[in-house]
Amino acid sequence: MTAGETKILAEKLLPCRDRAAEVEIVICPPFTSLAQACETFKDTGLQVGGQNMHWEKAGAFTGEVSPLMLKDLGCSHVIIGHSERRQLFGETDAAINLKLKAALSHGLIPIFCLGETLDQREKKITEKVCSQQLEQGLAGIQSWDLAKTIIAYEPVWAIGTGRTASPADAQSVIAFIRRELGKKYSQAADQVRILYGGSVKPENIDGLMAQRDIDGALVGGASLDAESFAGIVNFGGAQQ
Repeated sequence: MTAGETKILAEKLLPCRDRAAEVEIVICPPFTSLAQACETFKDTGLQVGGQNMHWEKAGAFTGEVSPLMLKDLGCSHVIIGHSERRQLFGETDAAINLKLKAALSHGLIPIFCLGETLDQREKKITEKVCSQQLEQGLAGIQSWDLAKTIIAYEPVWAIGTGRTASPADAQSVIAFIRRELGKKYSQAADQVRILYGGSVKPENIDGLMAQRDIDGALVGGASLDAESFAGIVNFGGAQQ
């Protein structure tokens, strides 16, 4: 969205602040709309995050946005390793690891994305892929920093396709991710919030959130419609 479109949508999302005391809500617009979103959501309980960032705080990286730039605008979060960044822009696990470390060192909460493609799912290597992305993405991350990190399982085959992993399938993979974290981080793994992302809608949010290991949702297209997003935020029949 443009900055003007973001302003209109952001104002429509303001009623969601009534739910912010119970549910953490983070809005992640494009870079060009971050200032507008931060201004609109200031002191509302609704938080703002970037969709990506570079790992260096400054330097000759034309076209990139640094963690300091996000902090300066008022962002609290940043999405790292979104599947579209991996698939379309060639981001590697090594680059994602650098970004995670940079976000944490600058006081930003990273939303670390991982997940398998349709081909990998059909080959039944979902767990292998997720394990590798976890291991390489979190290399050198200590348990106290893991506790500040949000992980989002987003199966690539379910993003923007209208296809959604069943609640049971999503739970199975997210439970696996938590077990893998437990092998390295012990009790810290229980504190990590793990989200599900992939065609999340008001119609399927209740079933997803009823699962033991799913702590929230990374919402894509449905977040562009205020009514749909409010329906997700108010899962479980909560009223604004």
